[in-house]
Amino acid sequence: MSDEVKDAGLVAMISSILGGNKRADPVAPPPLAEVPPMVPADPVEPAATSGSDAAAAKAENAPDAAAAVAKPAEPPAQIATTRDGKRLLPAEAIADLVLGELRKLDNFPSSGVSVTVYGYRHWNAMLTFAPFSTSFQNATRFRQAVPDLVFKLRRFVELEI
Repeated sequence: MSDEVKDAGLVAMISSILGGNKRADPVAPPPLAEVPPMVPADPVEPAATSGSDAAAAKAENAPDAAAAVAKPAEPPAQIATTRDGKRLLPAEAIADLVLGELRKLDNFPSSGVSVTVYGYRHWNAMLTFAPFSTSFQNATRFRQAVPDLVFKLRRFVELEI
């Protein structure tokens, strides 16, 4: 397979992941994931006791456990968004998004890769590779994929300062 065919497949894969087939439709941010409410664990477990004492301790703690479950959990923290619906994320979170998408590519190294996010309104990302983490050809191919990935992510994510 030639590199052009691989690059076209790579762009198509990233485009399908990020919903690039909807060019005529207005851009809408991806839905935010719902986080299930967290029930706090019992902070103190009873010490090992005899069988009858353990049963009595469980019976005493049962109303407390039921009350803890009945109490509503705190809602998850709101994710900051811009006026046009983009999520505001710090540079580290955007770098993790870029790296996560790049890890889905063929022959992407499992370690020795660093993503740097820079800029402000039109943020960008830069890839650096540790020596011997990948071949020159693969590093070039991954770096060529970054501008398309960044272009697609900019539609949904804004850099938080």
